[in-house]
Amino acid sequence: MKTVLITGATSGIGEAFAQIFAKNGISLFLVSRDIQKLESVSKSIAKISDVPIQTFAIDLSEGDSANKVFHFAVEKGIQIDYLVNNAGIGDYGEFQYMDEQKIATLLELNVVTLTKLTRLFLEKMVQKDFGRILNVASTAAFQPGPLMAVYFASKAYVLHFSLAVAKELEKTNVTLTTLCPGPTHSNFAHTASIQKLKMFSDKNLPSALEVAEFGFSAMMSGKKLAIHGFMNRMKAFFIKFIPLDLILSEISKMLEKA
Repeated sequence: MKTVLITGATSGIGEAFAQIFAKNGISLFLVSRDIQKLESVSKSIAKISDVPIQTFAIDLSEGDSANKVFHFAVEKGIQIDYLVNNAGIGDYGEFQYMDEQKIATLLELNVVTLTKLTRLFLEKMVQKDFGRILNVASTAAFQPGPLMAVYFASKAYVLHFSLAVAKELEKTNVTLTTLCPGPTHSNFAHTASIQKLKMFSDKNLPSALEVAEFGFSAMMSGKKLAIHGFMNRMKAFFIKFIPLDLILSEISKMLEKA
């Protein structure tokens, strides 16, 4: 039986991914910092699937967390066939006033840990000639974001890093998919303090399950880039033709409403 490692697996898109992989008969290795939520999600999934579930509670914004996750998997004999780097956070406000620790935490989680986990598990996947990796970026990755400068930049990193590695892997049986969701019904807006934005009150927002199902399909088919939603795909394409000053102005106006 194959196994998937999912980070940020206790809510939103991460939890939805866990449900989908379990329904497809793939055993789970779930990683998150909240042990009680990990236990709750595990019990919930056990009601819909009998796949084996392993959990590891750790704060992935800590500097050595990726190595700890990797060594835990090795010690427990958990062979990772699929890796979903979903864990990430956002933050809102003018950069000059942002708390330095929050900046460090965001970069460690969104950029450094994702990069390290990709590197650590990728090598073994290539050695055994099979693996699928999915890194969760965002439609924010396609433009700079005044008032969420570090978050937007972190997702731009995820997008370009992942696409580059995906190209490097073309001659192997390992693939790397970058999932770019737009606004989604999840806890992200609240934790990033942007829940007042109109886009997050839209009743037509996709559910976390819809986004995860889209990402799962793209990952399994080996796609390099998966942008969820027709309008999001159109925006990602046309934004390259819009003057930068206009983009900066419009994003700033939108986020000021938060």
